[in-house]
Amino acid sequence: MADTIKLLSVSSADKARLRLMFLAKHARSGGALHPEDGNHAVYHHEVLTSLRAAGFDVVPEDSFDAIPAAEGIDYIFTLLNRAGFPMSEMLGPLLAQRADIPYLGASPILRGLGDDKHLAKTVAQARGVPVAPWMIARRGGLPIAPPAFDFDRLIVKPNASSASWGVTTRTDWQDARDDIASLQAEGHDVIVERYYGDWDVVVPVLGGDEPVILPTMRFEMPGNDTAFRSYAEKRGLDEAPKELLVEVDRPALTAKLRDYVSAMLPEFWPFDYGRFEFRYDRELEDIVFMEVNLSCNLWSKKTMSGAAARVGIDHNTMIEHIVAHSMDRQGLIVAERTEFELSRG
Repeated sequence: MADTIKLLSVSSADKARLRLMFLAKHARSGGALHPEDGNHAVYHHEVLTSLRAAGFDVVPEDSFDAIPAAEGIDYIFTLLNRAGFPMSEMLGPLLAQRADIPYLGASPILRGLGDDKHLAKTVAQARGVPVAPWMIARRGGLPIAPPAFDFDRLIVKPNASSASWGVTTRTDWQDARDDIASLQAEGHDVIVERYYGDWDVVVPVLGGDEPVILPTMRFEMPGNDTAFRSYAEKRGLDEAPKELLVEVDRPALTAKLRDYVSAMLPEFWPFDYGRFEFRYDRELEDIVFMEVNLSCNLWSKKTMSGAAARVGIDHNTMIEHIVAHSMDRQGLIVAERTEFELSRG
C-alpha cells in the first residue's frame, strides 16, 4: 500500500452550484429498518445524511422514473438495485447515461461485467488469478448437465445476486439441480461452483488518480467461524450473533491478494469504488477469487468504510472522496486534491 494518496474533495463553490439526485430504494426511509431489506434502509439514510452533511444539495428519489423526469440535476448518486426484476442494478447507470448526467459507480458495460459472476471469474482466470471450478446455467440456455468437475459440496446462487440472496449449499447434484430450476423460474441465470475454503476475505478499492487498495477485511461470526453469512445475517433480519468486522493480519496472504487485485484492475477500471471477494482455505493457505462488486455497500458498518477507517479515512471523508473522484473523472468538476498520509493502525 502506498504511504500517501491524493485525497479528493469537492470545492465549496462546486457544492453551491451542483444539485445531486440520491437514487436508492430506501432514499426516503428516514433510517428505519425495513421488514424485508432490514438494515439496507438504515444504510441508504446514512449515505443521504452524509451527502447533506458534506454540504451537497441533494434530492432523494426511490424510483428509476426520476431519471428521465430529472430537471436541474447535475449528478446522480445511484444505489438502486434489487428493484423487483433481475439485473435491475444496471438500469440506473444506463438511464443516467441516456440522460447524459454524470453518475456514481462505473459504466454500464463494466457494471454488467462485474455483476455477472461467471464473466468476472472468466476475467480472473484470464489474468492468472485462481478460481474454484464453476459452471453457468443461463435461463433459456443449453440443457443443464452435471458439473464437469469433482465436488464434495456445491454453492448454487443467482449469477447476479447480492448480499447472499438466494444462495444454497448442496452435496447432491439433484438437489443443486432443483435449486437451479427454482432460481431460473424466478428469472435468474444461475452459477454453480465448488465449495472452497473457510473464510470470505475482501479487498476494498477506492477510486482516485490511481486505484487505492485498502486493507483486507473479513467478518467473524461468533461461534461459527467457517460459515457463510446468510442474507438474513447480512441485513440484520434475525437474532444471530452479530458479525464482527476485522482486518486480516496475515502479511503473506494480504500481499498475494493485493497482487491478484492489481492483476484484475485493468479489466474493471475506471470505477469509483469496489470490493474484490475471495475464499481462503486456512489449512491449505490458498485463495480463490469469488466475485467483484462495483457498487458494494457503503454503510459505515461494512467493509469499505471499515477498511478506509484502518488507514485513517473516516466515513464521511470516504463518501466525499468517492463523489469527488466520480465527478472529476466525468468532467463535472476539477476535484481538490490533498496529500494524505495513510495511517498504519
